Amino acid sequence: MSYPDTLGLVLAGGRAQRMGGTDKMLIRIGGANIIDRVIACLAPQCTGLVLSVGEADSRSAADGIPAVADDVGGSAGPLAGILAGLDWAAANAAKTDWVLSAPGDCPFLPRDLLARLHGARSEERATVACASSGGRRHPVIALWPLALRRDLRRALVEEGLRKVDRFIARYAVAIAEWPTAPVDPFLNVNTPEDAAAAARLAEQIPDI
Repeated sequence: MSYPDTLGLVLAGGRAQRMGGTDKMLIRIGGANIIDRVIACLAPQCTGLVLSVGEADSRSAADGIPAVADDVGGSAGPLAGILAGLDWAAANAAKTDWVLSAPGDCPFLPRDLLARLHGARSEERATVACASSGGRRHPVIALWPLALRRDLRRALVEEGLRKVDRFIARYAVAIAEWPTAPVDPFLNVNTPEDAAAAARLAEQIPDI
């Protein structure tokens, strides 16, 4: 089954405060940086990739991937990064109506992420599709229509909304569920302990 052209958006603007200032996306898991694992997973699934870098364009684009900065201000979080990705797609990817967002600190993202999210969205005729594992939703790992750009900017700028789950709750949301065995595909690395656990998993299960 084919799906609409979809831009992959890697959310890489986090401050990594629990990592003591270390750029967690450059931590090596299974022989590769986390951000490189994310890119390698998403690139074959999407028609292109963009890197969201937060308020300042301080991170170099990886492998020629465009880096886009937020323009909302006030440390608006991942919603501002998602808006930046939607705006970039509208200006630079004429045939693209969808953006798939995923954080840059998830080393085990599934290879069927785009297909299953589009499948859930299409089946349920939903506006947004969101990933879930173990019964827990991951609202930043989601499929967004470019048609939400104006609503999202209004929510960020005029309402001061910052929570992704509160924003998507305004729309019909399709949920695609993944199992957590042998590993949760949406495990994210926020602390040194998370990084150590992810490294052990990558060693035990090399093909994840």
